Amino acid sequence: MTIRAAIVSHLEQIVSASKNTHPLHLTDDLVLVESGLDSLGMAILVTRLEDSLGVDPFTDAGMATPPLTLGDFIKLYENAANGT
Repeated sequence: MTIRAAIVSHLEQIVSASKNTHPLHLTDDLVLVESGLDSLGMAILVTRLEDSLGVDPFTDAGMATPPLTLGDFIKLYENAANGT
C-alpha cells in the first residue's frame, strides 16, 4: 500500500466513524480543517499512520509549518519516509 493510499484509507475510516455526515471529496487541495477531522481525529490519524507506516514526521523539530491541505499532509509523510 502506498503512503497516499494508507493516509486516505485511515482518513476515510476515522471520518466515517465520526458523526460527520458530509461526504468527503479527497483531493490534494482539501483543507485539513475542512476534512471533518477534529483535533482528536487528527491525533488518531497520526497515531494510526505511525503504527502502519513506521513514520511520524511531526517529531522533526525542523518542520517550519504544519500541513494545511491533504496534499501537504501526504507530501510530509512521503518526505519523512524517504528521509528528505
